[in-house]
Parts: sequence; C-alpha cells; structure tokens
Amino acid sequence: MKLLRGIIVSVMLVGLLGMLSGCGEKTAEAEVKSELKATERIVQVAVSRVEPVVLSDILTLPGETEASQDVTLSAETSGRVEWIGPAEGGRVAKGQPIMKINVASLRAQLDKAQAALRLAEQQAQRRSQLFAKGVVSREELDETLTVLDQARASAGEAQANYRYGQVLSPVDGVVDELHVDSGEFVDKATNLVDIVNRDVVRVYVSVPELDVRYLNPGDKVRVTVDAWAGRDWTGKIDFISSKADSGTRTFRTRVLVDNADGAIRPGMLARASFLRREIADAVAVPLSSIQDRGGERVLYVEDKGVARSRTVKVGVVQGGLVQVVDGLIAGENLIVAGQAEVEEGVKVSVQ
Repeated sequence: MKLLRGIIVSVMLVGLLGMLSGCGEKTAEAEVKSELKATERIVQVAVSRVEPVVLSDILTLPGETEASQDVTLSAETSGRVEWIGPAEGGRVAKGQPIMKINVASLRAQLDKAQAALRLAEQQAQRRSQLFAKGVVSREELDETLTVLDQARASAGEAQANYRYGQVLSPVDGVVDELHVDSGEFVDKATNLVDIVNRDVVRVYVSVPELDVRYLNPGDKVRVTVDAWAGRDWTGKIDFISSKADSGTRTFRTRVLVDNADGAIRPGMLARASFLRREIADAVAVPLSSIQDRGGERVLYVEDKGVARSRTVKVGVVQGGLVQVVDGLIAGENLIVAGQAEVEEGVKVSVQ
C-alpha cells in the first residue's frame, strides 16, 4: 500500500510540474505577442520641426509699491488751529497753505523784535557818521554794529516763528491724512498732516546675488500689480544697493514707475520683470511636449515613421516655451500632439 501511495504522489507531482511549465510558456508567449502588437500599432500624431529661436531670460521678483514722496508735516510752534484748507484727498501744490495756527503771541514778539531792529539801525547810522568825524572810537562803532547784528538775528527768528503759524505744503501731492481738527490746540512737534505724491511710484525688490550682475541703473523693467490684472507698466531701475543684505544675500533694488493716472497706490503688491539676457539660436519646445517619466524629462520625435524618445535637460522658460539645453537638436520633428500615446519604437502616422 505504501508503495502504491508513493507512485500516485509521484504521478501527481509530474502532472503539476507539466501544468506550471505550460502556463510559463503561455505567459512568455503572451508577453512577446504584446510587444509585437506595441510595435505594430500605428499612432496618429502631429509634429513640428524644431527651429532655433531667440529666447528672453526673464527674472521676475515680488515687491511692494511706495510713493515717490510721502511727508508728514509737524507743528513748528504751539497754538490753536484756526483754519484747515484742503480736505483729505484734496490735491495741493508746493507752497500752498494747508492750515493756520493762531500765533497772536508770536506777533507781539515779532513787532517787538522789528522795533528793536529799527532802533539798532538808527543807532548804527549815527555812530557811523560820528566815527567818520572822529567823534567816537572804532571800538564804540564795533559795539553798535554788533548790537545791530543781534537785532537782525532776533527779528529774523521772530519772523520765522511767526510764519510757522501758516503751514505750507513742501511738495505737490494729495492730502492723505489730517491728524488734527480745526479749533484743536497743538504743541510744537505735533503731527499735523500727511501729504503723498504718487505721480511716480517706487517698487523695491530684493535681487539675488547671482542675478544682480545682469542689472544696471537705467534698464527698463516690466511691472505688474496684483490689483490690476492684465495691465502692466514700464519702469526703469533707479538704484541698486552697493552691498548685499547680510541675512538674505540679496541686493535692494529700486524701480521707478510713471503713475500719472494714479492707478498704483502705495502699499500694493507688485512684480518686476527684469531682462537678464537674450539667448540666440536657442532650441525651444512647447512645455506640453515634455513628459515626466520616472523623474526624467522625456519628449518624442518622429524619425522615418517611428517614435523615438529623447531624455532632455531644460533651461530658460519663456511663456509656453522651454529651452532644451541637451538631448534635442534643431531640425528634428518634435511630436507635439499624441505624444502621450507613444513610446520608443512605436510606429506613427503624421497628420
């Protein structure tokens, strides 16, 4: 019985090995047939001949806008605010009165100083005449002239103090904020009004140290503002810092932008695009033609009706184009439609 059972088991093992062997042969045969079908199938594609182009290497950096002039006027004397002219938002010209502070006490000081000046002038004139006749000494004349100089200085100071009662705009611009109201008493150094001139705005950006070598004062810059989608301005580089920021290794750069219509307001987020260089005879392809295959950038070209893969290295991106620095040459037929359906060796038909 034991011998019979051993024979039966051996027969079953032989049969099982035969079945496995048959399955393996069928699997290998299926794989070969699949590969044959892949090479036999024909994919409809569109191609574009690769031609050299000129690419612009653009550096775009974020920044923030500032007014070209933003001044805060403070009281030069104490007193009560008698009058305020332009309201917030009103335009003012350089030298235009903005407000008046009551300085009646300073008027009395001015009158007194002017009277003292007139007296000193009269005394100096008489002493000069007496000196010419030899009646007074040179020392006495010099004392009189010193008193005259002091009187002139006192009168000038009193005049200046009195004029501090009238607050004038130092720039052309817009009244952005009034810090006091009419009738309010202010002390010396109290902030009175902010005036902003944004006919020209500044955009400050931080340029990386590897890129600053491409930039020069006077270079044109394309500026966009997030608040104004679809619109751009042309500015120019006004200033590049001589030293890098120790923390970021970037160089503070200022761009001036004409803002005659006032569309750009201080504090808006902006983007400045600088032309680093232009690359002549660049090999460039549409971004959509490149695929990521296992961490590598791959595209396909058509060669005698067959798709050939190219592993490429890319460089500058401009709009929808990307520079290919290695792996593709001018003159090849790049597959630009149907590339997702092809692989190395697949037959293709150009539409």
